[in-house]
Amino acid sequence: MVGAIGSGLLVLLGVASGDREADARALARRIPALRIFPDSNGKMNLDLVSAGGQLLVVSQFTLLADTRGGRRPSFSAAAGAEQARQLYELFISASRQTGLEVAHGQFGAKMEVELINDGPVTLILDSNEA
Repeated sequence: MVGAIGSGLLVLLGVASGDREADARALARRIPALRIFPDSNGKMNLDLVSAGGQLLVVSQFTLLADTRGGRRPSFSAAAGAEQARQLYELFISASRQTGLEVAHGQFGAKMEVELINDGPVTLILDSNEA
């Protein structure tokens, strides 16, 4: 086992070829601040820190797949391995600077990720649209 957390968020992080350090830092600030955890009334009102959650970060270049051109996805929008690794590691470091406990997978490795989805929330965040 490479990384594991208790309650919290699983971040599948895809890095696009045009992404920059500022994008990684912005997402590292934004994700923990999302008020998506239930308060004592069951209303989505707490952020990750207030809910006592942790963060698990897994690199996932396949999020950049373009399936419009046929049956085989194109990954040409994904960043090259070196750029993606740098931004992945920067995202992890910047997330830790928020005070969160952060675990992570092994960059570029084939991994088995086990998830218990405890709630109705799955979000897609794009640093270009933040």
